[in-house]
Amino acid sequence: MDKRLAKRHKRQVSRAKERVRLSEPDLRTPEQIKAAREASRASVSRGNVLKTGDSAPSSRTSRPPATGSAAKTDV
Repeated sequence: MDKRLAKRHKRQVSRAKERVRLSEPDLRTPEQIKAAREASRASVSRGNVLKTGDSAPSSRTSRPPATGSAAKTDV
């Protein structure tokens, strides 16, 4: 059992080494990084969030209730 576990561990380690990805360095200048941060902050800030569903009434309340149904007829 010890040999089996050792072989399994060795296999797992070798597969993990194959999957290692090295991250690439950020080649942008500090000014470009600051500009990108400012641009992402502007789109996420609370004042700029678009309210799409809050201003319009829901479809349930805008429709009048149905009085009769043609689907439930006896034939």
